[in-house]
Amino acid sequence: MDTLVNMLDAKTSLSRLVQALEDGSATEFVIARNGRPAARLVPLRAPGADKSRRIGVAKGRFRVPADIDAANAEIARLFAGG
Repeated sequence: MDTLVNMLDAKTSLSRLVQALEDGSATEFVIARNGRPAARLVPLRAPGADKSRRIGVAKGRFRVPADIDAANAEIARLFAGG
């Protein structure tokens, strides 16, 4: 896929260009007006960045108390309107 795209092609295929940036098959596109570079289209973050880092981000930063589930029956009763 060409990285230099003219303005008309960018207008007609913007969703295809953005998809290519999202799936990592392209890293940037330069949009040209009258054959001269005018703008650069880049992803907000690198492909795959931060996707796998969400789960476990606080691992080791706090301890779960042993009695964390002690009030479950009371909370369930309150939700049931009791």
